[in-house]
Amino acid sequence: MTLTTDEIVALPKVLLHDHLDGGLRPSTLIELSAEVGHELPSTDPDELAAIFATNAASGDLVRYLEAFAHSAAVMQSADNIRRIAREAVVDLAADGVIYAELRYAPEQHLEGGLTLQEVVEAVQAGIDEGVAEASEARHTIRVGALLDAMRHLDRSLEIAELALANRGRCCVGFDIAGPELGFPVENHRAAFELLRDNHMPVTIHAGEADGAESVGQALGLGAARRIGHGVRVHEDIADIDSDEPTLGVIAQHALDQQIPLECCPTSNVQTGAAPSLENHPMHALRDLGFAVTVNTDNRLVSGVSMSGEFGELVKVGWTKEDLLEATLIAAWAAFLPYEERGDLAELVLEGFGIDLGDL
Repeated sequence: MTLTTDEIVALPKVLLHDHLDGGLRPSTLIELSAEVGHELPSTDPDELAAIFATNAASGDLVRYLEAFAHSAAVMQSADNIRRIAREAVVDLAADGVIYAELRYAPEQHLEGGLTLQEVVEAVQAGIDEGVAEASEARHTIRVGALLDAMRHLDRSLEIAELALANRGRCCVGFDIAGPELGFPVENHRAAFELLRDNHMPVTIHAGEADGAESVGQALGLGAARRIGHGVRVHEDIADIDSDEPTLGVIAQHALDQQIPLECCPTSNVQTGAAPSLENHPMHALRDLGFAVTVNTDNRLVSGVSMSGEFGELVKVGWTKEDLLEATLIAAWAAFLPYEERGDLAELVLEGFGIDLGDL
């Protein structure tokens, strides 16, 4: 049975991979850019959103990344960061997201004189305000923050220490983002050793701009509990579309350990990690039993929402049951205590119309 747009929006969603600086409201970006004297390609919200979406779909990485230069320009003060985080939470809640992990790189927001800790506190203040505002609108959402270190820079140990210092209040986990190819996990060994020794949840961007070996490093040295994107793990599977695919060591490990893959359907196509939505590797990986989840990556940059991603997957054959499975996987993959993940999974089941008494 085909799901309507309203039905899709009403479904509870769990979002594990969403970049704060990639999800601003176009109207907010325009307003804040005017305040700081930053020039945009358009001052019309709809036109600006269309420009970013067109750039993202162009196949030109430089054009794809253009939006981040604009968002970074307005995210250099505590007030602006707090507002952007608040609005992100409100927008996600209105889209049916009941749990989200927003990720951002504190080191990218220091040009206005903020310290790393002040950036973290500004984001958390915005999250708290957003949860309260969403509640007033009768939307229930819980949100945690992931701190990103940048692969091509050298502050990962410092950001890891920052994550540990803010554990439980302003941070639920750690990630590395930025250019993947040519900047291996090995470059950040000290950070990952510190995180591992302190049992800090880690997710790592891998298997997007580089292949299965990058996923292997993330799972090995990085000790990642989840993989950001991860779709190119399919390159470690021979004859993936046959009745008898052959899994390599890395793919087998990801499957056996049920490592959640934070797939971002539209973004993966835009960045070349997947050839098309119809031929996205996530479909075959799901069918093989991999722990596939659905995410947005960058809502402004790619012009997407969680409901929109669900809708696009339905168009290529996903059923309500498929969406439920991916959402439950995401709920159990959240960087939350075990009992709270169970509570989240129950909310997902109830929202999908599953009678818990029948289970």
